[in-house]
Amino acid sequence: MLSHEDYTVGWICALPVEVAAAKAMLVDVHADLSIPPNDHNTYILGRIGPHNIVVACLPVGVYGTTSATTVASQMLSSFGSVRFGLMAGIGGGVPSEADIQPGDIVVSKPTKAFRGVVQYDHGKIVREGRFERAGALNKPPQVLLTAIAKLQANHMLDESQIPIYLSRITANPLKMSMFAHPSQQEDQLFQAEYEHIGLEDTCGHCDVSKLLARPARPTNNPMVHYGLITSGNQVMKHGATRNRLAQELGVLRFEMEAAGLMDHFPFLVIRGICDYADSHKDKQWQGYVATTAAAYTKELFSVVPASQVTKAPTIAAITSEASKSLLSDS
Repeated sequence: MLSHEDYTVGWICALPVEVAAAKAMLVDVHADLSIPPNDHNTYILGRIGPHNIVVACLPVGVYGTTSATTVASQMLSSFGSVRFGLMAGIGGGVPSEADIQPGDIVVSKPTKAFRGVVQYDHGKIVREGRFERAGALNKPPQVLLTAIAKLQANHMLDESQIPIYLSRITANPLKMSMFAHPSQQEDQLFQAEYEHIGLEDTCGHCDVSKLLARPARPTNNPMVHYGLITSGNQVMKHGATRNRLAQELGVLRFEMEAAGLMDHFPFLVIRGICDYADSHKDKQWQGYVATTAAAYTKELFSVVPASQVTKAPTIAAITSEASKSLLSDS
């Protein structure tokens, strides 16, 4: 039987549908292990390729950067051999020249200005009321950035396994209703200044003349985009603010938890796009896009050598060394 020390990868989810998608992508699901009394998480244990993975989810109804930090800290306390982590799930996309659409995948990638994720609501008000962002988050683990380069090359040659993983999941009638691709008619991008009408999740009362026309894609296969992700403690539901921050920071998507992780630990963020980070939010895409993010994660692990993971320092060792450095500098 495997022990806590055999698990080297941590996978954090914010929603139960993301946990379901993660579990669906595991090659094997392992038996539960005992958890210390001070660890309030529940876990799903399993394997993808040679990698043993521990999956945890934020408490239901509790979101944001602080909650993500708590879940990750407790995971690392119970599973001390974890080398790096991922946060794979859903988020809001930024309409741009990259033609990001619901179902697509955005992967955090360092830029010249930021290390892959920026917390847009952390900072201070300075002269003339200008908001100055403070702090710099950790960049994704090197072993994953190297694997991403190989995966990008495979995708350039049309060798992506993601459509195959998705078709296997939706071939199961019981999973079809949760994880299937919604109708393309459910992909509606409204003008940034146009607000949602009514209290319903659907846009049945919204003015269709405010929709933006875009060319149709030849297939429903998700596209993968690499770039900056912005994180905060509030859901982004305003098109004009979304566009302003996207232009200011160069971000591709919005989400709520990653900054709480990357401020302390080496994490990679993988997000399926379920809406356009505006007031026209529609939950019909959540099951499918949670699965696209999980499918990308599974394919990523297929090109990560197990030897590189075991050679990497544990997150516990990294954070301990960082704490010693801070104490010595003070």
